[in-house]
Amino acid sequence: MAKIKHNNFLDTVNEVFTDAKQEGVLHLYAEGESFNGRTIGVKNRVLFHFGTTGYLGLEQDERLKDAAVDAIRKYGTQFPLSKSYISNPLYRNLEEKVTDMYGHPIIITKNSTLGHIGVIPSAVKDQDAIILDHQVHWSVQSAAKILKNRSVPIDMIRHNDLNMLEDKIKRYSDQRKKIWYMADGIYSMYGDFAPITDLMALSQKYPQLNFYFDDVHGMSWIGKNGTGYVLSELGELSENILLFGTLSKTFGASGAVLVCSNKRMYHEIKTFGGPLTFSAQLEPASIAAATASATIHLSPEIYVLQKELRERIAFFNKLLQKTDLPLIDENISPVFYIGTGMPKTGYNFVNRLMQEGYYVNLGIFPAVPVKNTGVRITISRHNQKEEIKGLVEAMEYHFPKALEDTHTHSERVFHAFKLEPKQKSIFLKSKVTTDLKVQLEDSILKIDKKLWNSLLGNFGVFDWEGLKFLEESFSGNSQMEHNWEFKYLIIYDQQQKPILATFMTVGLWKDDMLAAVGASKTIEEERQNNPYYLTSKVLSLGSLFTEGEHLFLKTAHPQKKDALNLLMQNLEKLEHSLKAKMIVLRDFRENKILHDYFQGQGFVRVQMPDSCTLALDEDETLETYISQLSSRNRKHLRKEVFKVMDLLDIRIVQEASVEQLEQIAELYSNVHQNNLGLNTFSFPAKLFGKMWVHPNWEFITITPKGEPKKMIGVMLCYKNIHNTYVPAFVGMDYDYLEQYHVYRQLLFQTIKRAIELKCTHIAFGLTAGFEKRKLGATVYNTYAYLQTADNYTLELMGILESS
Repeated sequence: MAKIKHNNFLDTVNEVFTDAKQEGVLHLYAEGESFNGRTIGVKNRVLFHFGTTGYLGLEQDERLKDAAVDAIRKYGTQFPLSKSYISNPLYRNLEEKVTDMYGHPIIITKNSTLGHIGVIPSAVKDQDAIILDHQVHWSVQSAAKILKNRSVPIDMIRHNDLNMLEDKIKRYSDQRKKIWYMADGIYSMYGDFAPITDLMALSQKYPQLNFYFDDVHGMSWIGKNGTGYVLSELGELSENILLFGTLSKTFGASGAVLVCSNKRMYHEIKTFGGPLTFSAQLEPASIAAATASATIHLSPEIYVLQKELRERIAFFNKLLQKTDLPLIDENISPVFYIGTGMPKTGYNFVNRLMQEGYYVNLGIFPAVPVKNTGVRITISRHNQKEEIKGLVEAMEYHFPKALEDTHTHSERVFHAFKLEPKQKSIFLKSKVTTDLKVQLEDSILKIDKKLWNSLLGNFGVFDWEGLKFLEESFSGNSQMEHNWEFKYLIIYDQQQKPILATFMTVGLWKDDMLAAVGASKTIEEERQNNPYYLTSKVLSLGSLFTEGEHLFLKTAHPQKKDALNLLMQNLEKLEHSLKAKMIVLRDFRENKILHDYFQGQGFVRVQMPDSCTLALDEDETLETYISQLSSRNRKHLRKEVFKVMDLLDIRIVQEASVEQLEQIAELYSNVHQNNLGLNTFSFPAKLFGKMWVHPNWEFITITPKGEPKKMIGVMLCYKNIHNTYVPAFVGMDYDYLEQYHVYRQLLFQTIKRAIELKCTHIAFGLTAGFEKRKLGATVYNTYAYLQTADNYTLELMGILESS
């Protein structure tokens, strides 16, 4: 295996969003000639609106509207000039009022994203370090990554994990002047809070600790003068805290606000802060509307509005507590999240609620892990008790229907979110019944040899004998990464005919296995002291040793969907019982049916290295093979393979000496250590000895004739039961690579040997598609599907890859 293609993240997001768009729950257009906040027009229907982030409803306040209209008439639609030169006349009043709200110096920014990009690189110095909560808003993460260019270390902790945060602080305390922890005050998907009190206690213990809080979802609906959740918990803003609020969302206008009590830092940021200097300023209408809203925030009216919203939130909470709907976090924020688990269930549930007359937001990857899809419901002052009650009743009715429609049940949902149901409802039990038979075994010895080979023995090192070899090689080893658990699954129909078959392994993987080389280099430095740093137990189709089509599926069978559903159920049970942190389905070629199914089941697709195969005729000769190559490729063959062949001793070794085995292990290790593009643990030392005595394994070795004891290349090859030749792994001495074109020589000798053995197929596996195509191989796109408990590892790799 080798390096994956690292445009995967954007490709995956595009696929997930496209899927949701096709299901009619994303990228919609609102309809109607006017809005009142309480309802919204969608798909020719008027729906009660439970998706707004204007929690106090100020965006519909007549005072804000009148101020905006008046400002446009007086000052135009925009004031097209950098604020560094001159500000719109309306700015002074707004800045004074917002300063009065907070009691500290403030800076108005065009929006939160540009604000973060302007503030973070100005506030954080080269001698500092940044630690991100992995659920902090994308805009904060994106702005922080800019500092990688200045060699500021960027690290990450799991969501609200203060033990992990303290460990990171200790790590940087002797190296960095300030340590910045960046988090949201209120998290926008689940509506949960940052543990402000505990964080302040931590800052007392570690004076280097500074905070950067994005509290845009905590604004207005809580706190003195509506200054938000963070300040309501703090009471006073100390100099080690930068606080970001918003003038949009609940505030009802547009723009964002930075609050800074450190006068020196405030002056530096305001004087020159990137986009704060060069970006366009707020439009007159936005400034005027924000000023009108600030006036309300500075009056007793703000507390009346907050109280009205709290009553609605409390009413919604009370109704939800009487249900067994999977509410992810119970608190007093206006943001609620009902988990659906699989994306397909989320699409179905959202569409059902819209048909019933209620608009809610879909929570989907990358905002949440794919298998933590759900609906985000927001409560505002616009919502009346009758429609709040109606929404709860609709959810209670349609949630089990959505589960049934998508062939799942709520036990899977509660398990995905690590929740315990409050009460046992009838919809907790699966209504999916099937007459299919499942055979799940823990050894290939318990599977009929002829049956297995007929299903999955065609290609690769996973025919019956190959799997027996792997079980023996990856058990009883001293290091835990060299011990794998094997599981074999066959699903039969009523006539005892197999519909689906696969094998799985559970083992320790490096979390950066699929990351870019730069990230792996950084992590490997840490592993010098802690070899199991950033490693996880993974449940995978196939194994890290094998490549190829690990899933047999009878696609024409009328119950194939039921068989796939049973596969998913068994994967989830194994993931839970074996305490795996990730499920990986590999190595699939382009297949729309399976792609749609896996994505709907909560998997994200990543592109693996290209897969290469070479088909041979039964009566193939070396001459006929070469004649089929293009003239250009024949020229390369003569120049880079045939020209040096007489200088080499090329042998087929089936019974290696101890000295040869040591050289083979060293050559393999060279290639393994040189390939951080797909970073895996090494294989156990006994593996090569077991190959030596196994009748299906042989080694193609290359030695210079002038140095008869110096092996410079080896191909480890397996002869499959179905006449397939598998060059499973390669070993090389890089000092001789260019002189003898060692890799291309090994590829050619592999083809030559396969022809001698009358093989009809060579499973060249992944990587080096360019080289293998030159020798006649057919190259295919190959994909893996991943499902994780959270996005922490994915986002951490994104931070590390940006270095």
